[in-house]
This record gives sequence, structure tokens and C-alpha cells, in this order.
Amino acid sequence: MVAMSKWIIEDLEDGLRFSYKLNKLLASTQSKFQQVDVCETDPFGRVLIIDGLIQSSQLDEHIYHECLVHPAMLAHATGPKRVFIGGGGEGSTAREVLRHKSVEKCVMVDIDGDVVDFCKAHLPENAEAFADPRLDLVIDDCKVQLEKATEKFDVIIMDLDDPLEGGPCFWLYCKEFYEMCKSKLNPGGILVTQASGAGIKQHKAVLSPVLHTLKQVFPACKAYKESIYSFADQWGFVIAHSDPKTASISAEEVDSRIAARIKGEIKFLDGESYTGAFCLSMELRKTFAAETRVLSKENPAIFLQHMEGVSKYTKESDASESTDASKRQRVA
Repeated sequence: MVAMSKWIIEDLEDGLRFSYKLNKLLASTQSKFQQVDVCETDPFGRVLIIDGLIQSSQLDEHIYHECLVHPAMLAHATGPKRVFIGGGGEGSTAREVLRHKSVEKCVMVDIDGDVVDFCKAHLPENAEAFADPRLDLVIDDCKVQLEKATEKFDVIIMDLDDPLEGGPCFWLYCKEFYEMCKSKLNPGGILVTQASGAGIKQHKAVLSPVLHTLKQVFPACKAYKESIYSFADQWGFVIAHSDPKTASISAEEVDSRIAARIKGEIKFLDGESYTGAFCLSMELRKTFAAETRVLSKENPAIFLQHMEGVSKYTKESDASESTDASKRQRVA
């Protein structure tokens, strides 16, 4: 008998696939909005997969979430007290926010309650964050909740799905939305958003126009990036400052603020890695300098085409490394 193994295939774009070995499908659910799976894999350990694409992995989710959260939190002059998270259903963004001693309240708004409940049940590393009394978890459209908010925030963090064609987050990467966000910040407030791929090809799709769009709204904005192994690319973020004085912080000051402000030991980000994340290649800098797109409802960004059945679970013989499609069988 020939031993068979299962593989997960992500179609990243025409002509490009990303595959990794599946050891076990631990849990699966279909919410109103998306398909959600938790799997055990060979290269990444436990992974959370949403609509066929890796959302986070046990191996490196801390890199993504530390890079999303801590630069904005540490840049705040006095330490943020009130924080708003748009999205972030798995709880990891809230986990990193709540490590900051200054935080008195963290409002997290995710549209998909089924995903939040699923992650509570299957991602034990975030159980403490979900149980923290400072966390105000709301299941709703984050745009609606932010518009309704009567109190303002020191930091707003957008941990959103990519702006997929047919996905729910088109309008949360637009100038109109960023203008509203700015109106909900306290003096000296900071906004940060994930901004999709930052690699040699993908940085032009979302990262570049998001940076240019935010520059139309905020007086100081910077893009930064970090390699996320399980995403098969570098990943981009944009930070926007309502007060330009908060936009520059030295490596030494980062280390000092980490020691003073954060409870426990973070794994990835320190002064040196923080500085490195903002060191962009000449190619990225040229793209950003030439960018003219201002994102709006009429002119949105699209990172990936939203494909039905984008994730494929296949069986392939352990005895063969063949990539001949005729030797693969879709089993999910």
C-alpha cells in the first residue's frame, strides 16, 4: 500500500500556488461571511485559515501581531489609554494591546461573531485576552461602531481582511473611512492598518495606494514591513500620526518604552527590529513616490481576486514529488 498525505493549496495569483502539508483538520465552520478552519501542519504548526488563506500560524503570528500593534502603541507620547480594534476576531491583536499597562479600555469590533466564538474555543493562547475586563468585545460592523462612538481613542488599529474582490472590507481602505477615523482620535492619536503584501510584486496593489491615501488625511504617515513566513511574502503596514511629533522615535527610546510600558516579554520587536521594519528598499520608495491613487468607494484597492473554493485539500503520494495536476484529487 502506498502511503498518502494531504496538502493544502492556496492559489495566490494566476500561475502561483502555495502548498503545505496538512497533518490534521482540527475544526471547521462556515459562518455567515466566511469559511474558517483550524489545522495542524508540518511547517507552521497550528494554523487558522479563513476563506482558504492562512490568517495566522502558531509559528509566526506573533511577528505579524507585534508589528501591527506595538509600533503605534509605543509611538504614543504618554501611553494609550483607550484603543479601538477593527476586526481582529482571533483575539491576538487584543492580546498584544492589553499587554500595555496604560490601557484602560480596548474596544474590539468584529463583524463575524461565529469566527470570534470559534477562535475562543480553538486558540487557547488568546483566552486571557478574551477574559480581560478591559476588553469590550462588540459583534458588528466596525465602521458603524466607530461612527457611533461618543468617546475618542488614543490608538485605532485596523486588523482587517485584505480588500478582496467580493469581500467585506473594500470600504475600510478608503479616504472617506480614514477621515472618519481621524475624527475619532484624541489629540496625538495614531492610526495603524495592515496593508497586505509588501513584496517585490504585491506592494503596488494595496500598500502603496493605502499609504498615499492616508497621506491625504494625516500630516505624517509611514509604511513599514516585515517578512511573514506563513504568508509567503513580506507584509505591509501603514501608521498615520495626527501629531507629526510622534512620528519619529529612536531605537533606544523604543527599548526604553517597551521596558516601562509592556507587561511580559515580547518575542520579536525591539528597538533594532523596529528600526529595520521602516527601512524600505529603493524600489518600494520609488513606487511610493510615484503613487497617485487615492482610494475611495469608486476607486478601491484589490489585493486578490476572491475565488470560490480558493483552498484545495489534495491527496498526493508520498512516493512522488510530481506536481502533475492529473495526479491530484480534491477531497474537500
